[in-house]
Amino acid sequence: MVIPKKELKSFLDLKVETYNRNSFISSDPIQIPHQFSKKEDIEIAGFLSATIAWGNRTMIIKNSKRMMEIMDNSPFDFIMNHSKKELSSITNFVHRTFNSTDLQYFIKSLQNIYENYEGLENILKPLKNEVNYQNSITRFKTIFFELQHEVRTEKHISNPQKNSAAKRIHMFLRWMVREDNKGVDFGLWKTHSPAFLSCPLDVHSGNVARKLGILTRRQNDWKAVHELDTKLRSFDKKDPVKYDFALFGLGVFEKF
Repeated sequence: MVIPKKELKSFLDLKVETYNRNSFISSDPIQIPHQFSKKEDIEIAGFLSATIAWGNRTMIIKNSKRMMEIMDNSPFDFIMNHSKKELSSITNFVHRTFNSTDLQYFIKSLQNIYENYEGLENILKPLKNEVNYQNSITRFKTIFFELQHEVRTEKHISNPQKNSAAKRIHMFLRWMVREDNKGVDFGLWKTHSPAFLSCPLDVHSGNVARKLGILTRRQNDWKAVHELDTKLRSFDKKDPVKYDFALFGLGVFEKF
């Protein structure tokens, strides 16, 4: 499908307006961090919910709520102050391949990040000479797994330097960084720029992008993210990832 750029941008802008509104929250995992008001609670709830955001969306939401219950619906307080007994008692959680062992490690690692690295906002911030999150996600993964852990847990954080699309962490970054007063994304991280964000590329957004002619690469990998970034930034260089709402909405809700 070949659509003139101006016409395509207008179409996508319209779809952003259609889906970037409060009604989007009730069917999306972003509803989990929206249960909280404290910055650190929102960050942790968002990060953990995004981490398990693959598969059936109903189950993602259900199991994200379960994680919050395990942490007494006070995720930051639990992360910072849990006892060894409380941590070891987490034995019955599972979401697809993410299990209790993984959750226990994520809790310990997040504690390390907030105690020693000034939190998620600081540790994920791109450096001055960077224009996207490729390197910062890779650095984040290295620090995240600096504590003793089982190797199997590493698969739950992607590495874009190894050509991963890193869909889930890009989605989390969109939640934290974008601010447009529409009530969906939080815009919490004032030290970050939405211009650096990349589209959380998954099967839905990828298929729609290909049908619209703004993505040619067949695999949903980092090379595809970079190709899509280039096109979306030509539509809006300051807020390119707003088009995630359009691509995702067209794919999931309209079966485009």
